[in-house]
Order: sequence, then structure tokens, then C-alpha cells
Amino acid sequence: MTIVRWEPLRELNSLQSEMNRLFNTVFDTPSNGPGTVLRRWMPAMDLVEAGDHFVLRADLPGMSEEDVTVEFEDGTLTISGERKAEHEEEQEGFHRVERSFGAFSRSLTLPQGTDPEAVTASFDRGVLEVRVPKPEARKPRRVAISVGGRDERVIEGSEAAEPAGVA
Repeated sequence: MTIVRWEPLRELNSLQSEMNRLFNTVFDTPSNGPGTVLRRWMPAMDLVEAGDHFVLRADLPGMSEEDVTVEFEDGTLTISGERKAEHEEEQEGFHRVERSFGAFSRSLTLPQGTDPEAVTASFDRGVLEVRVPKPEARKPRRVAISVGGRDERVIEGSEAAEPAGVA
């Protein structure tokens, strides 16, 4: 059994986070008149690191590729779109609407050096898949140093080559 030190401030922080989440879901929910509440819709997304690229998959049921926009700007990948309501307004009868709809936007910050031209996206059966190649690792650069007009020495990384004429 592991003994965990009790920290009251951590407990208060956790309580505050839960209360913020509760109030945000109640007060940030838009309404469509008295007695009706529209739920915000945020599609589920997975981000997986696979070999030399990242794969982002988003569940977008009931949508087509024309309903979705994928943008890459300043190192941020943004997926946005809108799912339209499919129910009809009728004066008689009762409709129960549980499926969420509306506009959404999700943004992810990608590693520095990501090539925006190499980002690809595909859409198949309600699943958007975006492939982002990982940026190449930066390699150390070789710097030549001249010492007081004599022959040059080459320094690479943390190891220095011996000066010319030294064997």
C-alpha cells in the first residue's frame, strides 16, 4: 500500500476545477428560447504518434467533407465545421432531440518546423483523418574557426579537431 501525503491546497484546486466545469456546462449552454436548451457539440478526436508522422482522427457523423475545414497556420492545426440540425419544426406532436448540432472548432499546436505543405487530410464514412509528418530533427552545424590568421580548425558538436600540423 502506498502512502500519499495529503495536501489540502491540491484538494481545493481539484474542487474548484470541478465546480468550474459544472458551472460552465450550465451557464455556457446556449438556448433556443424558453424551455429549450441547445447542447454544444464538440467532435471526439484522437491524436496518435505513428512512426514519422502524427495521425489525427475526428469523428464527424452525419457530415461530409464539404462541411469541414482544415487549416494550418503559424504552427496551429484548426479543424472547424458545422453539423446542421436534421429535425423539422412542427406545431403538433412532440419531438425529442438528443443529438447535438451546431458549429465547432478545435485547434492543436504542432511542433515547430512542421511543413504545412506536407499535411494531408482524408474523409471516409464520417471519420476525418489528418496526417502530419514530424519535423526533421535539427542536426548540429559544422563551424570553421580561424585562429589568429593561422590555418582553420573545425569544431563539430563538443569535440574539436586537432589544429593543422599536429599529429
